[in-house]
Amino acid sequence: MALLVNWKLHGDGKTLAPGEVVEPDERLTWGRTVGIGAQHVIAMFGATFLVPILTGFDPSTTLFFTAIATALFLLINQNRLPSYLGSSFGFIAPIAAVTSAHKGLAVASFGILITGILLALVGVIVHFAGAKWIDMLMPPVVNGAVVAIIGFNLAPSAWANFKTFPVTACVTLLAVVLIAVLFKGMIGRLNILLGVIVGYAFAASQGQIKWDSIRDAAWIGLPQFHTPKPDMSIVAMFLPVVLILIAENIGHVKSVALMTGRNYDGQIGSALFSDGIGTILAGIGGGSGTTTYAENIGVMAATKVYSTAAYWCAAIFAFILSLCPKFGAVINSIPTGVLGGVTTLLYGMIGMLGVRIWVENKVEFSKPINVMVAAITMIVGIANFSFTFSGISFNGIAIGSIAVLVLYHGLTAIGKATGTTYDK
Repeated sequence: MALLVNWKLHGDGKTLAPGEVVEPDERLTWGRTVGIGAQHVIAMFGATFLVPILTGFDPSTTLFFTAIATALFLLINQNRLPSYLGSSFGFIAPIAAVTSAHKGLAVASFGILITGILLALVGVIVHFAGAKWIDMLMPPVVNGAVVAIIGFNLAPSAWANFKTFPVTACVTLLAVVLIAVLFKGMIGRLNILLGVIVGYAFAASQGQIKWDSIRDAAWIGLPQFHTPKPDMSIVAMFLPVVLILIAENIGHVKSVALMTGRNYDGQIGSALFSDGIGTILAGIGGGSGTTTYAENIGVMAATKVYSTAAYWCAAIFAFILSLCPKFGAVINSIPTGVLGGVTTLLYGMIGMLGVRIWVENKVEFSKPINVMVAAITMIVGIANFSFTFSGISFNGIAIGSIAVLVLYHGLTAIGKATGTTYDK
């Protein structure tokens, strides 16, 4: 309980002088802290609700588990590391693969559960052994390739939704990109959420919304929970997501360290473990897997408030929203045309994050080994190579992730052993 009340009041709790920041163990007045917590909910909401909509999971259930996961993250990290745990886009592709194989969401939840268990184990290992081995296993050329195919592999799904109502999709996509360039500050950062609202309004004017489920939904009620159904044949599809979650968590920890001026290297293991536990719970109860959210880093950068108290307020807000079935029904009513418009940008942005990893780490594609492993991985992922071996299904993301790891480390070893120029 001491963790929940042990924030020091920053100054008078009302004002911040130029250059001042509110540290993770500090807070403003509770009224202002609650307001910043609400901003965090708004910032994460646009991305968090899209994942269950795109995968078929219940939005209220997913929101419920993001609130629980965030609270656990704060507790396990002893309120030292500010973060909100929202829905990870890394799960969209494997869940889509499972549902397209007609195995059902319960089987997809099993994949989420396994992913959480593996991530938690990695967190334990990192806590005791450090994180340097992760950099050795996944250098930037490997990490960037895996992240890239997670997004680009979903291109056919975006087109399938887009062409159902192409005019609605175009209106939505145009709204998303224009809001980003026409408005500054928080409005510009919420371009995906606001663009979806514009698209929804247009779809409603075209008679594309089914209102019956919204009218029939109750105002207060529990989310729709479901338990996982074991199926080892789909595990390989989810293994690459572990790599994505590792990269996302480490990137988040390093970003917060840079913003706050604190050394959070000792928190990497507990951050991974916390996210793993949150994902395990989501897998058990029918929510989508979680990850630390870059959207909320934007809020911290804008406000200079890094208080973990604000994240507790955000978790409480999300928990309350998850108990409103009518809210979930509204989210579920978003038509495919709107989704097609927003995912045309969103899936591409996920893919471009992988390219950004290459650029920021100055990966040299003049080196044969780098260009070869990246090229093979991209084609395998985008074309969605797939096969089944001994009852275990492998899709383009799984095959591409395995290929990039095996090829990079294998060719590097061969190059060093033979004295060729593969690593030069």
